[in-house]
Amino acid sequence: MKKNRYIRQTTLKGFGVEGQQKLAAAKVLVVGAGGLGVPVLSYLNAMGVGKIGVMDNDTVSIANLHRQVLYGQGDVGESKVIAALEKLKEQNNDSNIVVYNTFLEPKNALAIIADYDLVVDTSDNFPTRYLVNDACVILNKPFVYGALHGYEGQVSVFNYKGGPTYRCLFPNMPKEHEVPNCNEHGVLGIIPGIIGNLQALEAIKVIAGIGEVLSGRLLLFNGLDQSYQKINFKQQPENLEIVALQEYYEWHDPCAVIQTVTADKIQSLMTENAQIIDVRTAEEFENYHLSNAIHIPLDSLENSSGKINFSIPVYILCQSGKRSEIAVKQLREKHPESTLFSILGGLNQYLATCS
Repeated sequence: MKKNRYIRQTTLKGFGVEGQQKLAAAKVLVVGAGGLGVPVLSYLNAMGVGKIGVMDNDTVSIANLHRQVLYGQGDVGESKVIAALEKLKEQNNDSNIVVYNTFLEPKNALAIIADYDLVVDTSDNFPTRYLVNDACVILNKPFVYGALHGYEGQVSVFNYKGGPTYRCLFPNMPKEHEVPNCNEHGVLGIIPGIIGNLQALEAIKVIAGIGEVLSGRLLLFNGLDQSYQKINFKQQPENLEIVALQEYYEWHDPCAVIQTVTADKIQSLMTENAQIIDVRTAEEFENYHLSNAIHIPLDSLENSSGKINFSIPVYILCQSGKRSEIAVKQLREKHPESTLFSILGGLNQYLATCS
């Protein structure tokens, strides 16, 4: 430990050298290197956490940069974990940064999480959150939770010293169509920074044993009026009895494989005048769209599918690839003989490829 690097922390009453030594000995896994993950990674690394694992399988897009401030324009199209590794090592070369260029899955969750003392979940989807929860219950590891919605955010700490779990607060996963996403509804760049920093603070408190950890309490933040509320919730003992992971945590039937094409094929699809259906909102479509794309917003798809010619292949496009998967599943139910493709990574990946 460099003597002067952390002197403002080691002279802090209630933290001191002992707190700094606990940080240096700690091993923290951060699941996600996006809007929430960036501030978590930046501060845990700067403050001297000894080993930090960073897990993500996404690439940096231009639409990330307004909130994922660890990255720059030169990182667009690059792996997030590789770009993060370079920046974090430059920030603090004493840290041991381990990258996992993959998403968390049932087949790797237990083996990876077992190597860490604490998990900070900065993912943006419910399947990953439930997977993190179940793996942490099985391994008896605490995890720090954060989530965003518009101008608001949430933070809590689950499975801490036998405390309530994520399933005690949210017993059942919502349906896929019930979940908003930042591509459709947007996100103000600073909000992930605020919530991510609150997650980092909870992680530091857990590691150093200081303050009151947000166990059994959900912190709600509203950025428009700078208000904070706390909701108490109790442990449900049955949620501590998880002994094995589910086979899958996705919304869709794992047997129902969705055909995909990569975003770099969009240019050739346009040249071939292929049937491309853009399922983004009207505002997104007006802001930017492919010249020959047919616009049918996802929420109008069921009533407007008559605009689609199902006798030829159909390529579904959205901003990131998530809504296009939902659209493929919806259309396949009513047109099971049709040929449907979801464009992986959507326009984000296409624009990154073309830049």
